[in-house]
Amino acid sequence: MPSAELFLDSSALVAGIISPNGGARALLLLADIGLISIVVSEQVVAETERALARKAPEALAYFRQALKLVVDRIRRDLRPEEVRRHQDIIQHKTDVPIVVAAMKAGVDYLVTHNRRHFIDEPRVAERSGLNIGTPGDALDWLRSRGVIRENK
Repeated sequence: MPSAELFLDSSALVAGIISPNGGARALLLLADIGLISIVVSEQVVAETERALARKAPEALAYFRQALKLVVDRIRRDLRPEEVRRHQDIIQHKTDVPIVVAAMKAGVDYLVTHNRRHFIDEPRVAERSGLNIGTPGDALDWLRSRGVIRENK
């Protein structure tokens, strides 16, 4: 049973799909072997599909396969009133549904490459109660909790 549950936003999911290595790919591989659980939202799936169609259409089939194999839960999109209720959680309003979906999923960590909107604004983590960081940060966090071990 996975000992950590991570919510990936579309920037992290795209990186994990198109990059043959790196932190985001490592997280997908850890989920594939059952060490962690990955959660996304319907919005993340749609954003990832659009980004891959633009940047790497050849990766769409791999993405769809990864959704079946490594993503444990896909949360339904929030109702508009839920989004409105949490407007102050993050400055960039289009990211509100992502933060709130991660909160409602009860995940241990929100993984993103969007430093400007999520990571460089510490009030987002404070207001949401989430650990938020890059895929590399998430790997460090998993190591610190003994979920994965450091290679020597």
